[in-house]
Amino acid sequence: MDEKIISQICLDYLFEKPSAIKRCIVGQGNYVYIVECAGVKYVFRCSKESNAYDNTIYWLEKLLSINIPVPRVIRKGNFAKYEFLILSYFEGEDIGLVYPQLKDGDKKEIAKEIVHIQNQVSTLKLENIEPHWSWRAFINYMLERSTDRIVQNGYFDVEKINRLRGQMGRLEEYFDSIKPVAYLDDISSKNLLIYRGRISGIIDIDWMGMGDKLTYVALTNMALLNLGYDTDYVKYILEEMQVSDVQRKAFLFYTIMYCVDFMGERGMQFMDKTIEVNGQIVDRLNKIYDTLWYEWCNT
Repeated sequence: MDEKIISQICLDYLFEKPSAIKRCIVGQGNYVYIVECAGVKYVFRCSKESNAYDNTIYWLEKLLSINIPVPRVIRKGNFAKYEFLILSYFEGEDIGLVYPQLKDGDKKEIAKEIVHIQNQVSTLKLENIEPHWSWRAFINYMLERSTDRIVQNGYFDVEKINRLRGQMGRLEEYFDSIKPVAYLDDISSKNLLIYRGRISGIIDIDWMGMGDKLTYVALTNMALLNLGYDTDYVKYILEEMQVSDVQRKAFLFYTIMYCVDFMGERGMQFMDKTIEVNGQIVDRLNKIYDTLWYEWCNT
């Protein structure tokens, strides 16, 4: 993928020559560009996979119908060996990029906004749910994926996952109580855009989470810990959700689950990007795990 292809798509589908093209560094499954044509900004998403954006378009339409701030599809099509989407653009940056500049009041208001948004999303009707769907199966999948990646890459000790798997019994009844409810599961330090201290949009929606929405809070918690930031925003989300004691325990379990997930990603290659790994990163993730594990053992 290069800028010549983006320029030609602009000419063929927007009938304008782009005045600016900037590739986004985030994202693992797509090539993503911010493109300006005739003074208007667009987001271009491109993939080599066939039918890559069928689910994306479906869920964007569903979310727009309940007033969730997600992009509109301007154009879709094929060019050369790529499928592409041209989407509307939101002003703002990923929350992880602006987090250090957010005031305490901003974090509280954003927490209220995202809890409200997730409550709206939970009203969506999910179709084609597997007859034997279970939340426990999702957790096992996450732990197995992390195990495979850690063994393959060799930077971390797989015993950390085995130790966590052995604790699932403490939350057996809770996991069994989880129903297949819709939620946005990939918003953490990324995909949640902030502009002037408030949510401006939610991006990169290719699927819908199904189950316990506490996982998006735990993913956010782990992302902030990994960035070395405070977790006040997460604290405000949990307060807004009015979580119970058992939910707080599940939230901690999920945070550790995402910790080993982050470990598994290190050194992996997605398209033309390799997830950075070095001694400092390994030490940081191990220390985060140890801190979380100590907290788990004392709950």
